[in-house]
Amino acid sequence: MTTFDLIIRNGKIVTADSIVSGDIAVKEGKIVEVSADKAIEGTAVKEINAEGLHILPGLIDSHVHFNEPGRTEWEGLETGSRSLAAGGATSFFDMPLNSTPPTINKANLDLKKERAEEKSIVNPYYWGGLVPENIADLKDLHENGVIGFKAFMSPSGIADFNNVDDESIFKGMKEIASLGSLLAVHAESTVICDQLAAEKQEQGKTTARDFVESRPIISEIEAVRRIISYAEATGCKLHIVHASSRKVVAVINDAKQRGVDITVETCPHYLSLTVKDLEEKGAIAKCAPPLRDEDEVEDLWASVAAGEINVIASDHSPAPASMKTITDNYFEGWGGISGAQSTLNIMLTEGYFKRNLPLEKIVALTSTNPAELFGLETKGTIAAGFDADITLVDLNEEFVLKAEDLKYRHKHSPYVGKTFKGNVKTTIVNGEVVFTNGEIVEK
Repeated sequence: MTTFDLIIRNGKIVTADSIVSGDIAVKEGKIVEVSADKAIEGTAVKEINAEGLHILPGLIDSHVHFNEPGRTEWEGLETGSRSLAAGGATSFFDMPLNSTPPTINKANLDLKKERAEEKSIVNPYYWGGLVPENIADLKDLHENGVIGFKAFMSPSGIADFNNVDDESIFKGMKEIASLGSLLAVHAESTVICDQLAAEKQEQGKTTARDFVESRPIISEIEAVRRIISYAEATGCKLHIVHASSRKVVAVINDAKQRGVDITVETCPHYLSLTVKDLEEKGAIAKCAPPLRDEDEVEDLWASVAAGEINVIASDHSPAPASMKTITDNYFEGWGGISGAQSTLNIMLTEGYFKRNLPLEKIVALTSTNPAELFGLETKGTIAAGFDADITLVDLNEEFVLKAEDLKYRHKHSPYVGKTFKGNVKTTIVNGEVVFTNGEIVEK
């Protein structure tokens, strides 16, 4: 009789293509057998009875800012990875800019890898930065395993991570294309945002609405149109991050139809929060691009349902409470939302239950698509031969998110106090349980 390391029995197994009842057997960190509608024969060192639960491939959060090394007081790999595990995520891609030093060359990448291997309880991957001064370093970064490159078309807010001008991004894109890699872009127009922000503040207009109006949707559209033209000229593969509106997505889809190799991400906060939340919660709900109005939220959900969005990622961008304080000027205070722990909760509550988005679609957006897009050949689904990155969810369980439930370094999030339906019960990374019944399982 075969002996496995782990057998998960009696669950409903969800992939991007189907939902079936069955068992999963794991050995040496890999799924070795998936049995639909019949029990797996054999024994295991550990068995989990998943009766009444849905079994999903672990989320792949392709957009987080864990800020280590150098700004660990903002978050850190230890707390960041634990928050992901509590939310059902088993892999993350850390952005290059908030670390000190930023991930813009091999030496800095090695520092981050060393920290992650020591501290992360989920699978770490890394973005390399594209800044005006590091084009000669892109090849080294690529050869040492970065998942792709990230550039800002407007100021990043970080002094040692410069945004690209038109000349440097064009040169960088030619190099990235030659490497066979891709470029992820924060697409907002510096000219539009800076001019509107200056006008607002000169007139003493500093409310939440004023801040949002200073970063309008047309700013995203202008930057996206410009970067698409550079992609057509260079052949560089593009990934547009955190699109806040279906109007932005429409421009991207037009380019796709012309044959441009381009994909798009949106985030849970653009699917669940509005300008009203920014007005009520202050800087805890401030981000860039900013939150939009309710009609934009509904249009973005329609875009998700229509298959126009490729990836859902958290854009978890934490900061200490001292940096998230606003009095009467919404142009002050750090812009970034803490949300890595709540991505699946939002997709289930707002998508599956409220808008009838199929579970298979949620799996595709949060796991299968990012795995395929970024070349993670053994992740993103539940099938024999794939890594045993697995999340067990109770769809019937409702809960109110409390600050003390958060695994972040700083226990604040705009989702605190919200009622969610669908709760993560167990998270398994490479065959090992790292989170169960509300608690991190320390190795």
